[in-house]
Amino acid sequence: MSLAFNEEQRSLKDTARDFVQANSPVESLRELRDSKDKTGFSRDIWSQMVELGWGGIVFPEAYGGFDFGVKGLAASMEEFGRTLVASPVLSTVALSGSVILNAGNETQKQELLSSIAAGELLVSLALEEGVRHNPTTITTQAEKNDNGFVINGRKTLVMDGHVADQLIVVTRTSGQSGDQKGISLFLVDAQAVGLQITRTHLTDSRNYARIELNNVQVSDSALIGQVDDGFEPLDKALDVARICLSAELFGSIQEAFERTIEYLKERKQFGVLIGTFQGLQHRAAHMYTEIQLCKSLLMDALQTLETGKEKAPALVSAAKAKIAETAELVTNEAVQLHGGIGVTDELEIGFFLKRARVAQMLLGDAHFHYDRYAELESF
Repeated sequence: MSLAFNEEQRSLKDTARDFVQANSPVESLRELRDSKDKTGFSRDIWSQMVELGWGGIVFPEAYGGFDFGVKGLAASMEEFGRTLVASPVLSTVALSGSVILNAGNETQKQELLSSIAAGELLVSLALEEGVRHNPTTITTQAEKNDNGFVINGRKTLVMDGHVADQLIVVTRTSGQSGDQKGISLFLVDAQAVGLQITRTHLTDSRNYARIELNNVQVSDSALIGQVDDGFEPLDKALDVARICLSAELFGSIQEAFERTIEYLKERKQFGVLIGTFQGLQHRAAHMYTEIQLCKSLLMDALQTLETGKEKAPALVSAAKAKIAETAELVTNEAVQLHGGIGVTDELEIGFFLKRARVAQMLLGDAHFHYDRYAELESF
């Protein structure tokens, strides 16, 4: 098993690095935050990313994509994490696109995936209903009627929900909250009658929304997949998004670590470089070893996920849990080792800590994924 990107994936990774460094440095996120940008990401940058292929990077060529696979997208996400790029790649391509690819019928795939790949459509997944990630605790109801289905419920933490053209709403059509059986997926237009979308602001300066659905009527054709059988394709799509988010977080960890090492090499105290202090060297060495462990877990999970091996879900959870823990360690240390300036808004290192805190929790925190890993491995 190869625990490295192949030549094509490395080339894609290099392209992503060059692009974000030239077009979307951390300063771009600061500008979006300070200007209270209504979109929350640069439409121009997103258009350029689409032109370079990231809008359809994981989709088959039959649907307007480039079929680079999950490893290709993850390689790019790692570089996006280094400059904290704000874009719909995670919400629209990795997450919603994977749901459509896994569960959609041929017409839905042709229409929706090709539109996403062309940058003509933004789609968000409306899943969460509480403060903690759990894709089976669904109480939003979809009831059958003569015109299709009527949906009632509330969703929270919908990534890029306020700018989405369409929403994939996870509902319950039978069973009780906590059951895997009985979950159904519906495509809902963002302008639908009875749908209320409210943008929320979190510490990482990214886009999230709360959504209320009050007697939202959808047709039978809005159903993605089969009634009551939406959990399996949803969970597969979540794993794609989880590993891509882990790759982004891993890129952020590396960048925060490297910036901290450079600071230790430059900052003097009492006329001596602080990087020569043994206590600080030990802390840096500890971070380095944890980062290397994360790299191995990430690549192992990517390889098994892309090859469709049975252990893929467990390894995705192992990677997400470990990278989330390491992100907390590294970003805490990065801020502390920068000293007083580390806690100021002037220095960019704080942006990495803020993104890490939210990304650690998105799509399942370490506790959720350790529990999931244990369950999948029958511990």
